[in-house]
Amino acid sequence: MESDSQTDRIQQFIERMPSLSTTVTKVLEVCNTPTTSPNDLNRVVALDPVLTGQVLKLINSAYYSLTNQITSLTRAIIMLGLNTVKNLALSTAVIGSMSKRGSFKSLPMDEFWAHSICVGVTAKALAGLLEVPAAEREEYFVAGLLHDLGKIPLNNCFAADYTQALQLADLEQSSLNTCEQLIVGIGHSEAGRLIGRKWSLNDPLVEALSCHHSPEQASSDNKQLVTTVALANIYANIYEIGSAGDLFPDGVFLLNVMDMMGLTWKGLTSLNKTVKSEISKAQIFLQVTQKESYAC
Repeated sequence: MESDSQTDRIQQFIERMPSLSTTVTKVLEVCNTPTTSPNDLNRVVALDPVLTGQVLKLINSAYYSLTNQITSLTRAIIMLGLNTVKNLALSTAVIGSMSKRGSFKSLPMDEFWAHSICVGVTAKALAGLLEVPAAEREEYFVAGLLHDLGKIPLNNCFAADYTQALQLADLEQSSLNTCEQLIVGIGHSEAGRLIGRKWSLNDPLVEALSCHHSPEQASSDNKQLVTTVALANIYANIYEIGSAGDLFPDGVFLLNVMDMMGLTWKGLTSLNKTVKSEISKAQIFLQVTQKESYAC
């Protein structure tokens, strides 16, 4: 069947994608060890001049608005916290890998990443409303930032079909994920799951990639994070901040997700000012290097 062939082609494309760098893999490993100290992480980050520069750039950026410049890597790691450094390393590596020249054929790259930033910022703000511990909120930001990664290989490998899927979603005012399945044979949620497994991302991130259109399918441990990303995605689409092809949010789905989270529309719109101000700050997470893309 054609759909099976398309799925196989996507799987092969994702398998050919480069793995995360040794440094990023080691950062994830170190940060996932309960006894890790800032000094342990410092020894790993210090071996990578690019990541070291990103950490120092982040701590000295408008994101934190410090009075005095920080030049010590160890101090920067202590001030940022292990989770923030881990997620900085992961997000910049993933985005750099997925933003090579030619990766975006049917989707406008700048609009795509603007949407992704908004979802990340909104997810983090929602985590604050839900009283998620501050140290864990960066995980919500990264999950939101990366939630639509599955669209990139689909629009890359099947540009003509993907354009048709976008047009059908527009014409029918329906979910792009559903239209992808109808025309391409695989939706971005499934493609996202394959990417997450390829890169050995943790379960919360894999479920954010694969279940943000069906948060009820997320595991109990990750349901709050996935549902938060789902709501943040709807928010970005309603306010048309960037675009990743989903132009018509499902009102019933919106109500269901808000009900799952115990939030009202008033509670959601109370974030407008915060989201707007944080979007510009979050640009630091998009240190994207344009490189050649991998052909299908």
